[in-house]
Amino acid sequence: MNFRSRLSTLIAVRVVVSTLLLGSAILIQLASPGAFPINPFFFLIGLTYGLAVVYTVTLSYAARHLWMVDVQFALDVVLISAFIHVTGGITSYFSLLYVMPVIAASTIRFRRGALQVATLGAVLYLGLVMLQYSHVELPGVLSMPDVVLPTLRYAQYTVAINIGGFFAVAMLSGSLAEGLRSAGARLETASLEMADLRAFNEYVIDSLLSGLATADANCRLLTFNRAATLITGVSADKAVGTDVRDVLQLPAEFRNRFDLLAKRRAMRVDYRFRVGDDRSIELGVTAATLVFPDGRRGYLFTFQDVTDVKRLERDARLQQRLAAVGEMAAGIAHEIRNPLASMSGSIQVLRQELTLNSEQAQLMDIVLRESERLNDTIRSFLAYARPQQKLAVAKLDVRQIVSDTAMLLRNGTDVKEGHVVDVEAPADPVWYEADEHQLKQVVWNLATNGLRAMPGGGRLLLAVRIDRTSRDGDLLITVQDQGRGIPADDIESIFQPFRSTFEKGTGLGLAIVHRIVTDYNGSIEVSSTVGVGTTMIVRLPSAGSAANAAGASQAAAV
Repeated sequence: MNFRSRLSTLIAVRVVVSTLLLGSAILIQLASPGAFPINPFFFLIGLTYGLAVVYTVTLSYAARHLWMVDVQFALDVVLISAFIHVTGGITSYFSLLYVMPVIAASTIRFRRGALQVATLGAVLYLGLVMLQYSHVELPGVLSMPDVVLPTLRYAQYTVAINIGGFFAVAMLSGSLAEGLRSAGARLETASLEMADLRAFNEYVIDSLLSGLATADANCRLLTFNRAATLITGVSADKAVGTDVRDVLQLPAEFRNRFDLLAKRRAMRVDYRFRVGDDRSIELGVTAATLVFPDGRRGYLFTFQDVTDVKRLERDARLQQRLAAVGEMAAGIAHEIRNPLASMSGSIQVLRQELTLNSEQAQLMDIVLRESERLNDTIRSFLAYARPQQKLAVAKLDVRQIVSDTAMLLRNGTDVKEGHVVDVEAPADPVWYEADEHQLKQVVWNLATNGLRAMPGGGRLLLAVRIDRTSRDGDLLITVQDQGRGIPADDIESIFQPFRSTFEKGTGLGLAIVHRIVTDYNGSIEVSSTVGVGTTMIVRLPSAGSAANAAGASQAAAV
């Protein structure tokens, strides 16, 4: 309770006590007329009401000026002394009223104030008794009624008891008030420390990079930290109170297994989580039992966006498979390509030397054509599995590479009626240090894939630019088609070897692109919509890329 509230309570107590005294006086007067003078009594009660009004009006000032509070307590003691005087002095039953301002002063001004009020009360009470035994009459409404005075010894005993009681109450109430103030200060300090600790805990929880959520036994969310909102896209206000299984989109096989947490420490599941309508991530969720301080049980959920981790794991598995494929490359080249070349050469000699009818000649042509196609497949396979040992690194204008590729495409067999090949490039040269053959192979493979994805025609866009938002200015090569698109579930696997979806494809074109870009420490961003088209953006870092690519290629060759 603040200081002003305590002053207001004190004013209310004064009014209540005055009202009780007034009611008591009326009852006594009705029961025993003439028991004490009515006029002085009512005058003092009316004065008390008037002072209460003044105290209420000056409440805001008294809260700022403590001396006004001391004046109120002094007036209380004076009024009580007047009550005692007009009701018989030493024989009055109201001498205990001195205790009330003493207790009130201890709550407002603590021990020092209580002792001051007790001292003032003792002085006034002793003065009233001495005035009474000196037979000095006060004129007007404060005249003392005629009463039979007790003996002097009895009066001394009564005064000593009362004054001792005043100071005893002052000491006791002051000590209690001081203890209460000290306890209040400690409580306030503890509350502040608890608030600071709570704020620190909330800060720590909100600073976690992992999502953290708690739920009750019915799986209703109780808390949802900031990282959880960032990962799921669901605000804490909307999440709290809802079913955690719906918010986290838990798979069906995980939803009904929470009863197993009583037997194990935690459960873990990784699954595809949809953020909004246009994006999905890989979410790893761990659930554990949570015991609340009151003994109730709930659940604790920690989760992370493991999309990048899963991608790295897939890349690692892919690299392992590629390493195995690389070990097989030399054997395949020796066991298949050389005999195939001998067979093809022999068929060509036989075709020239033998007299063949039309059907036999056609069969010979089929053998030669299929041999050449098989040779092309093996050549692409070797190009993918065994990188070049030496790179002809040079400073290239990537605009020229893109323009040359577009020209070759426009005049090649892959461009059909309805195909449009456009180039977007800045007016200034786009310089990049790399192997020209590798860059051409990247653009060519992506572009031919784009044309094959548009068998009914469409626009193929080849674009090149420098990303000014990156720290060093990465090189961006964009290939965009208006083809059939790639399903979301197949995007992660398009760079794996022999995964072609085209009729005449070997399934190695995108794998070769991925290997070259990876050698340059680059990345490929794929966005596709089924029935609309696909956009592939090759990002090659500008700093140290050629050197890194050369080192990676040489290491792979070794």
